[in-house]
Amino acid sequence: MSTMTMVKALNAGLRRALADDPKVLLAGEDIGQLGGVFRVTEGLQNEFGTDRVVDSPLAEAGIVGTSMGLALRGYRPVVEIQFDGFVYPAFDQIVSQVSRMRFRSHGTMSVPMVIRIPYGGGIGAIEHHSESPEAYFAHTPGLKVVTCSNPHDAYWMIQQAIADDDPVIFLEPKRRYHEKGEVDTEASPLPLYDARVVKPGTDATLLCYGPMVRTCVEAAVAAEAEGRSLEVVDLRSLSPLDDETVFASVRRTGRAIVVHEAVGTLGIGAELAARIQAECFYELEAPVLRVTGYDLPYPPSRVEDGYLPDLDRVLDAVDRSLAY
Repeated sequence: MSTMTMVKALNAGLRRALADDPKVLLAGEDIGQLGGVFRVTEGLQNEFGTDRVVDSPLAEAGIVGTSMGLALRGYRPVVEIQFDGFVYPAFDQIVSQVSRMRFRSHGTMSVPMVIRIPYGGGIGAIEHHSESPEAYFAHTPGLKVVTCSNPHDAYWMIQQAIADDDPVIFLEPKRRYHEKGEVDTEASPLPLYDARVVKPGTDATLLCYGPMVRTCVEAAVAAEAEGRSLEVVDLRSLSPLDDETVFASVRRTGRAIVVHEAVGTLGIGAELAARIQAECFYELEAPVLRVTGYDLPYPPSRVEDGYLPDLDRVLDAVDRSLAY
């Protein structure tokens, strides 16, 4: 058991995957000598060489397209998209080619590749550096979409994603990159597509993922002072969703509040609300509520604190849910 930041945990997970399987390759802009803009791949090129940790041209469509070809030839490429907003030049490759190959080939071909995307706000960045594009990819059949919220999950989930024979969008909450946590490198990890109950409770369920998990745990702790018991569920996987864990929690508490940074319209929260109300209708004591980013382009950094869901907005939703 050791304590490390999420950046260091991801680095350690990638190092272990590279060491365990010579078919694992890394590719992306500035990931080699520089170690990536967030230093997630720092030191890996020196250790494994330029043939396995590749500094690519500044061309996201080319990076993804080339990596897809490598995956079809038996390699397991891990692609880094430098920032969330830079993924869109590769969008056609991802949704029109990478996601469809298994279906297109009647299951005879797979694309075992991982596309790492730092995502979300809270770091005071300029435009195109604080996006939350998860719903685009979760909406796309053929893609799996996961996101870690702590260093332990980061270490294990990146290795599990690399081992999957299908393409995985791996979302990394950049404002949690430097938060520390315990990592057990000898543990038996939770299955990649399972949700996790972070904090048990009885009065309402907070469903969250990525950067919002810490926010929801803080809200649950604050609610305890008022005698309210909130259960916090870290979804971890956005496609597929772990319906079993979600429904079990909502049936226990009778209330559900979904929290995410992305805009509300047609987001993950909308899908969860639809599923919960279809499957748990008679157990619900209140409508499913959502706390999300606003339906606006991501704002300038000096006002992003007013855009992002925070503890007060989560607790306000809890008040409204319990008032029914």
